[in-house]
Amino acid sequence: MDPFIDTFRTTIRMRTPYPTDDYEDEDAPRGPSKSELKRIQIELQNLGKEMTRLGDEQLAKIPLPEDVLAEILEFRRMRSFGAQRRQLQLIGKKMRDMDPAKVREAIARATGESKQAVALHHRCEKLRDDMLASDDAVKRFIDEHPEVDIRKLRELVRAARRDREAQKPPKHARELYRLLHALLEEPMNLEMEDDSTNED
Repeated sequence: MDPFIDTFRTTIRMRTPYPTDDYEDEDAPRGPSKSELKRIQIELQNLGKEMTRLGDEQLAKIPLPEDVLAEILEFRRMRSFGAQRRQLQLIGKKMRDMDPAKVREAIARATGESKQAVALHHRCEKLRDDMLASDDAVKRFIDEHPEVDIRKLRELVRAARRDREAQKPPKHARELYRLLHALLEEPMNLEMEDDSTNED
């Protein structure tokens, strides 16, 4: 073989870009950019700060991981601005797997500011009033929700009726409302959805 041709072929092979482990397919899906991740982190940190201002009852309505809840409660005990700032960063870091939109919706539900929360509130009030007015409403609810504690439901209805007839404070009516609300409220998962299994 001509030495010149052999040298030419060797040079061409050396210059040809072959795929390597670091080769990136331009059509391959890419994750969020650094700026997007930073934006999400700041948003979660701000949501964490918002939750530090909620009351205990409101905070208990948000399905937070135990470690996040513990750090929020720890923030409340701090008085130093610098310590609080660092604690908020820690809270945001521990919330990194959570979906900001879902967390915001959970806060709105806990504070009664979301459309779902308002609709559920009105629904539970109507159910309670219907049950106090008619046994048929109680039976209909039990048929539609067999998972309810039937004994407790009937006891609360009877007690609430006695309170109303005796013109006492509606203690048992409020308990009945809370039972209905807890049963009908849809649970939330605040974590980000994993789309890795959604392949075409």
